[in-house]
Amino acid sequence: MQYKLFYHTCFLLLCIGLFAGCTKDTITESYSFFKPVYKTKTEVRNNTKSSAAIAVTNPGKLFVKGNYIFLNEVNKGVHIIDFSNPALPVNIGFVNIPGCVDVAVRGNYLYADCFTDLVTIDISNPLNVVVKQFMDGVFPHRLYSNGFVADTNMIITDWVRVDTIIKRSLSDNSFYGRTDILLSTSGPAAASNSAAVTNGVGGSMARFGLMGERLYTVSWQDLKVFNTSNAAVPTYVKTIQLNQGDIETIFPYKDKLFIGSQSGMFIYNAINADNPVKISQFTHARACDPVIADDNHAYITLRSNSACAGFLNQLDVVNISAITAPQLVKSYPLSGPLGLSKDGNLLLVCDGKEGLKIFDATNANNITPLKQITGIETYDVIAMNGLAITVTKDGLYFINYANPATAAVVGKISINK
Repeated sequence: MQYKLFYHTCFLLLCIGLFAGCTKDTITESYSFFKPVYKTKTEVRNNTKSSAAIAVTNPGKLFVKGNYIFLNEVNKGVHIIDFSNPALPVNIGFVNIPGCVDVAVRGNYLYADCFTDLVTIDISNPLNVVVKQFMDGVFPHRLYSNGFVADTNMIITDWVRVDTIIKRSLSDNSFYGRTDILLSTSGPAAASNSAAVTNGVGGSMARFGLMGERLYTVSWQDLKVFNTSNAAVPTYVKTIQLNQGDIETIFPYKDKLFIGSQSGMFIYNAINADNPVKISQFTHARACDPVIADDNHAYITLRSNSACAGFLNQLDVVNISAITAPQLVKSYPLSGPLGLSKDGNLLLVCDGKEGLKIFDATNANNITPLKQITGIETYDVIAMNGLAITVTKDGLYFINYANPATAAVVGKISINK
């Protein structure tokens, strides 16, 4: 089988030397590359099921429903964590979903992307989930990491590193330009009673968002609508082109969708749930940009990042009282902010290597710091009822902020690298 290899942040490990008995014009070079592991779509779907809990190694986005956290293991699946006792959270199981980077939970059903498909999974028994439906090809924009394209009828489920040594003469330059000797530093990337069904809570970095009986998803350039009135068997409604090419996140709030992009925030009216309509936008300097909102204000973190080509690190507070004409209230300097969450007048911001910062946001013109949890590199947070569930570089942290002045870590699920 001829292996298809991908190219991203790559480098050549050149080890040049002379072998005994060889001429001085002969060199040896060591190379490493990743080869894809292929499975058929049928194999992937048959393996989308419960397994015993596995170590968290590469956490992504999270969704909370009841006493359970559904934490994405990037491109692998979803960890199920019972935090009935936040001081002793328990990683109780894992759902294998290759190519999964986004999740949402409605009632007893989990929605996740499986590469280009949308899968619906019954999680009534978190230790023995049941696949209810695969919706084919609804996310055609999905690529493997680094833009790699797989065989049409096969799915890449893993990458295996291969190390090799090549001998050649100094005058032989035939290896230049070949992609099969390049090393990538990263991997690949039953009818329900709607009156009794409730939605879970997602983080601010999400591309999946639930509002009532609709699941909204965003790609880099479009917004998709799915009807989940029958939560077990959602149906595709429509795709709305956003024509931005830099969309990052979605945050549903009441009957509005707040969509974050690298160039600004876009507000869509979803009173007609199947046909959201753009009503306004707030433009900012180019930067990575998650957004959350309440009745009167939107909160946007901007961070410099090579992927976003930005240079700002700040919190923008935007007045949305006049929803068709959002206005900047004030910008607050930060270090490298990512996800954020709000609980009443408290605003919690993940400020990268500076940890989790808790602010009093009672007055948008004078947001004041109350507490900083240091020693952790934070990514996203869900704040609810005095507990901040925080994804960090080295673990999933549970931080009690019932009294913000004495906020502290009370529990943790560690990450195994």
